[in-house]
Amino acid sequence: MSTPNRKQIRVWVDGCFDMMHHGHANALRQAKAMGDFLVVGVHSDAEIEKHKGPTVMKEEERYAAVGACKWVDLVVKDAPYFTSLEVMEQYNCDFCVHGDDITTLSDGTDCYQAVKNAGKYRECKRTQGISTTELVGRMLLMTRDHHKRRSSIASINNEDLTTFSSSAKQNPEIKISHCLPTSKKIVQFSEGREPEPGDKVVYVDGTFDLFHVGHIEFLKRAKALGDYLLVGLHDDQTVNAIKGVNYPLMNLHERVLSVLACKYVDEVILGAPYSVDNNVLSKVYKVDIVAHGNTESLPDLNGKDPYELPKALGIYVEIENPSAELTTAGIIDRIIEHRKKYEERQARKDEKAKLEESLEKERSNQN
Repeated sequence: MSTPNRKQIRVWVDGCFDMMHHGHANALRQAKAMGDFLVVGVHSDAEIEKHKGPTVMKEEERYAAVGACKWVDLVVKDAPYFTSLEVMEQYNCDFCVHGDDITTLSDGTDCYQAVKNAGKYRECKRTQGISTTELVGRMLLMTRDHHKRRSSIASINNEDLTTFSSSAKQNPEIKISHCLPTSKKIVQFSEGREPEPGDKVVYVDGTFDLFHVGHIEFLKRAKALGDYLLVGLHDDQTVNAIKGVNYPLMNLHERVLSVLACKYVDEVILGAPYSVDNNVLSKVYKVDIVAHGNTESLPDLNGKDPYELPKALGIYVEIENPSAELTTAGIIDRIIEHRKKYEERQARKDEKAKLEESLEKERSNQN
């Protein structure tokens, strides 16, 4: 029960939030649970390049991705990489929250030393099995033959796509997802809201792989068509059969959590059929509108249009796609184009992981 006139607790979180994924969202969820109002500082491209290496997503894309997370109340752009008490005070934040891993400046300084010294630091549990580095690794390990079959990146040469030396050779399992979410995790991410009587229910479906700002803008436009947004996510086997051997890069559970964290989404269907059928239109909720982007969709395995039924019923609506560049294939293209830079970043992350492991062993021995 809330206490009348209780002071609002404002929480500060900062970070890169590159290729925003469910691990980022889970940290923001945990941080929001510690207070009432969540302020998130996002670093600029220049700051990240200086201390960490190149980003995959541009700063405006990262600002928008964080702003679309359902637990975020305010985004602070171009936040300093070294977390300062002055910036926290500027936004009236009571304390800062970060995951239980080490974050340092380029010179090795702890980014959170100042707030730790002031007693304004809290930790949340880092989500295991997912990171931007790990996702980049999956993309760097994609094969040329696959792109020749199903992607716009067919012109990339063999050397660009098959060389991901150090991290891939040492960690060949990097392309395998280890995400094993429990029912509790899905409940934590879900609003659990049912449509109200008279609400117009909008249904969209897709892969939503490497969930990005293009997806977010599409979902925002779909939600504007009605009152309640239901999102169907195709299972891994279906995506694999339709798109090719290297897709999806994120498994169904990873994709579901990313979509559920989006503030425009009310509910999801796990493993939705590729072709919209009567079960989708009436068995979960009565669907009033089926929306899809205005780009051509791949046919189902039987060769038919997956939106044949909603088109026949007159409930199909096309949404103009927000950006031709912001697609899953476009993000992969960015990775391939700047492969050497990302390999160097991967190597630095490997060294950091070794350092963290060494420090953890030292702490264990001391205890």
